[in-house]
Amino acid sequence: MNVEIAPVVERRLGALPASAEFLRRLDVAGIIDGLCPVREVAHLTHGQVIEVLVANRLSAPAPPVRIGDWAREWAVEEVFGIEADLLNDDRIGRALDAIAPELDRLVGTVGASAIAEFVVDVSRLHWDMTSISLHGAYERPEEGFPQVKFGHPKDRRADLKQIRAGIAISADGGIPVFHVPTTAEPARSPRSSGR
Repeated sequence: MNVEIAPVVERRLGALPASAEFLRRLDVAGIIDGLCPVREVAHLTHGQVIEVLVANRLSAPAPPVRIGDWAREWAVEEVFGIEADLLNDDRIGRALDAIAPELDRLVGTVGASAIAEFVVDVSRLHWDMTSISLHGAYERPEEGFPQVKFGHPKDRRADLKQIRAGIAISADGGIPVFHVPTTAEPARSPRSSGR
């Protein structure tokens, strides 16, 4: 009697099932697909690609060119139902390009979904400002991004340019709700202040 033994396939599981469950509860793919639809000929929606990319970031971060290799090593097909060969860097790039113009709406919608799904009390928020000191010239900052300037940083390095950022967290558990990058407060350059 010949018994044929099936080959054993081993894949890493890690936190993929937990990541997938949270992504589904928040309807991340549905939200993305609603704001960033794909053509009918696509094998994957942008939402499916981004969900896998989020799971990658949470388990074993890899550059876009290596996501397919990661998906072969991990149980991505079993958990997300997506073949590793479909996760090439071109497809990931197209998904990232598609969501870029909608980031504020995506973050807000997913955030609202998380607040509702996990019953986060946002009736009272705590606001915290911080400054991030930077090295370098930053002579021509791009429009639409925080402007790097001299200011009064918390680390007291007035000789360095900085940006400031604020984050609002819920009083209920300290959950980040939103953030705002801002410019540094006006201050004289150390060069002009006689230092």
